[in-house]
Amino acid sequence: MEATRRTTAEPARLGDPGTQRAFGRAKFLVAAYGALSSAVLAAVAVRALTGHPVTSFLWGRSAGVLASAAVTYWLTVLAARGARWAFLRVRLVSVVMPVAIVGVDLIPGVCPAWFVLAQATCALAVGAAACVVHGPLLRAAFRRAR
Repeated sequence: MEATRRTTAEPARLGDPGTQRAFGRAKFLVAAYGALSSAVLAAVAVRALTGHPVTSFLWGRSAGVLASAAVTYWLTVLAARGARWAFLRVRLVSVVMPVAIVGVDLIPGVCPAWFVLAQATCALAVGAAACVVHGPLLRAAFRRAR
């Protein structure tokens, strides 16, 4: 007996207005994650240009978070078009990133307080996206065939 695997969303569910609204919310929240990440990187650059101490860790961390926001947005767009593999990755990234951001930023002495607060706002945005992509509407659109 051979099992079939679905690699895309059910067309009927993907075209549902509720599903598309949920994807719209997810894309908005991931875009907000990207905008906030850009602001953090810009703040690091401004501080460096004005003579404040900025470590290479802050540069790398803020650039890495911005890169993850870009990839997450790309995956969200592909998921909204029906790519199940992208949907699964958005679900994973949207849960892992807030934990990773907050976890590393809470290590004493690694990051200044302003950076921790700025990155925490990024974690909130992507965490809110996790709530949307783990919701019943989007999970129903990507159910496995039985």
